[in-house]
Amino acid sequence: MNPVMELPSGKGFADMVYLPGRDVGKTALVVELKWNRSAKGAIAQIKDRQYASWIQGYTGEIFLAGISYDEKKGHECVSEKCEKEA
Repeated sequence: MNPVMELPSGKGFADMVYLPGRDVGKTALVVELKWNRSAKGAIAQIKDRQYASWIQGYTGEIFLAGISYDEKKGHECVSEKCEKEA
């Protein structure tokens, strides 16, 4: 599984997506990176702009990761499982 950078998805571009082969049951990962902003805000952006919407058909789970690089606070990461649409 190789990363795809700046992948057009939903209503914008996901910074990074790790996408397994279809029907293999492995986890996909959608990553949003932020500079001097919160990791929670990065997760909110993934959801608001529906970056994971086009991979809902994959058989494995989908995880979202928001990573913040802050000059004063250091690094922060928030991750959560994406609830698939029925």
